[in-house]
Amino acid sequence: MNRAPALFVSHGSPMFAVEPGQLGPRLAELGARLVGARAILVVSPHWQTRDVRVSVSAAPATIHDFGGFPDALYRLRYPAAGAPGLARKAVALLARAGFLVDEEQRGLDHGAWVPLRHLRPQADIPVFQVSMPRDLDPKGALQLGSALRPLRDAGVVIVGSGSMTHNLGEFFRGAQDDFYAGLFAAWVRDKVSERDTEALLSYRASAPFAERAHPTEEHFLPLLVAIGAAGYDEPLELIDGGVDGVLSMDSYAWGCVVNASALAQAA
Repeated sequence: MNRAPALFVSHGSPMFAVEPGQLGPRLAELGARLVGARAILVVSPHWQTRDVRVSVSAAPATIHDFGGFPDALYRLRYPAAGAPGLARKAVALLARAGFLVDEEQRGLDHGAWVPLRHLRPQADIPVFQVSMPRDLDPKGALQLGSALRPLRDAGVVIVGSGSMTHNLGEFFRGAQDDFYAGLFAAWVRDKVSERDTEALLSYRASAPFAERAHPTEEHFLPLLVAIGAAGYDEPLELIDGGVDGVLSMDSYAWGCVVNASALAQAA
């Protein structure tokens, strides 16, 4: 693998770990193309810190940072190794870009390991995480991804893990009216396809039902991290993940070219 791809993945509910729905098989097909990747870096809203932190654990634990779900979910493990050396390169890149950053020994939160169970079920590629600052805004998320972009040339897949829509209040009430979620996701799809980063940065004022789709911003910001890590001239792939209740599972990949020989090798 020459340059590793940048991805935005909707991780939905923790139940996505055992209920793959429409997105799970599509992530598995995408993950089969990651032959040669040296590591996977995940930015997830389930690790928020005052300043940026980078996990340098050599053997990250599986963190079950949720409650009220079936017992089977808490028995799941994602036993990927860490990547301390590459993680420290991320620390250096972030510091060079002006971020206040430090190392931390930490496991993988469910925003990382739940989608990775589908993307790379073998857990055979090392994984590390970069935290999201609590005061991160869309512009800062774009800059965070841009700072990490050089790692792609070292074979590191950069994954922004969030959710295309994320109204948990409606989701846990069992809402099934996904009309607004579809309109919001379609608007994002158009802007991502057009490479209209300025519109995405101001999505809260421009997108239909933006505040309903995202009562808070933390699950949208990983999309901007992924866009910052992506190049404008790279192939773009929409991964239609369907809708889980009112949670759109749309995901995106930049620079992940279909490679028949890689698919055959991974099969």
